[in-house]
Amino acid sequence: MSTLGRMPIYGVRQALPEGGNISWFFYCGEYSDATDFYQPVHTAHLRELLPAVVKYLHLPVGTRFIIDDQGYEDVWRAE
Repeated sequence: MSTLGRMPIYGVRQALPEGGNISWFFYCGEYSDATDFYQPVHTAHLRELLPAVVKYLHLPVGTRFIIDDQGYEDVWRAE
């Protein structure tokens, strides 16, 4: 949440081992390895907080992307 509004926006979709849930992880600008860097956000709030990522939510597990507000877009599958 502390990186909202920065560019570029990074996203990765992963299957989590506990319970088999699939989750997206997003951050903006620079990554941090702080333990509280990622914070949970319900998908219902993404349209308000990170509207640019909504169109990527349908992508399969293992997908990563980088986008910015100048039109840059890179989407790939990580093996």
